[in-house]
Amino acid sequence: MKLITFEIENEIQIGALKEDRIVPFSQNSEIPKDMLGFLEDGEKALDRARDLFETSKTFIESRDVKILKPILRPPKIIAIGLNYADHLAEIRASGREMETPEVPMIFNKQSLSANGPYDDIHKPFVSDKLDYEGELTIVIGKKCRHVSKDNAKEVIAGYTIGNDISVRDWQLRVPTFTIGKSFDTHCPFGPSIVTKDDITDPHKLDLVTEVNGEIRQKSNTKHLIFNCYDIVEHLSTAFTLEPGDLILTGTPSGVGVVDNLFLKHGDTVKVSISEIGFIKNKIVNEPLES
Repeated sequence: MKLITFEIENEIQIGALKEDRIVPFSQNSEIPKDMLGFLEDGEKALDRARDLFETSKTFIESRDVKILKPILRPPKIIAIGLNYADHLAEIRASGREMETPEVPMIFNKQSLSANGPYDDIHKPFVSDKLDYEGELTIVIGKKCRHVSKDNAKEVIAGYTIGNDISVRDWQLRVPTFTIGKSFDTHCPFGPSIVTKDDITDPHKLDLVTEVNGEIRQKSNTKHLIFNCYDIVEHLSTAFTLEPGDLILTGTPSGVGVVDNLFLKHGDTVKVSISEIGFIKNKIVNEPLES
């Protein structure tokens, strides 16, 4: 299923996409009304949703709703740096020495960076070095700790698309990346959470990032240095993962910083991943008042 959060007539609901229509989960009062509660309810909620998805005769047309970020405020947004071999190669080619990581390189994006799949991204007042990073994103489905690589699939609810928007000068002027990765609106994701059983193989997905229709990134998740299950094992060794946590798995080559091709007001960034869909966001100057 493709799980979504949407707004219709000023009410926020959850449901599942069925071609161009939505099966609203509000038809079953036993299904939680928000995505975080749905994920926390685990297999019980999934089973009820699957039954409803297969049998429902009630639909909402997708054109009649606004698709929101699937999880309105994720508990944690965790990201992995330097996790594609081709991205490492382009950094080295630009003159920077960079070893292949021996363990995943971890940083956080603050929860308020979460943004909708089709909402505007703010270009901040303080920088002209705004960049994109299209990424496959894991959505955790179970509270867990010390998960082995072999068991990692069991704690994953599904996958979505993320764009790790980065303010490069703020990112690179300090040893830790967090502040340059955490500006408001700088983690658009969605449009849905595709449940893991509906993904053929998370490590064989095509990823394309376009800016104003020009392809900037084109790769496949088979090129991940640390795959999704490696990452879950590594993170859960240190701290508890919770339902609704997002893990952005890294970006391939083609980022703007290498050729000084930074995003500006009016640009449109589209990130597509096979079997999931796409997100598309316009860059706008940060408003005077938020």
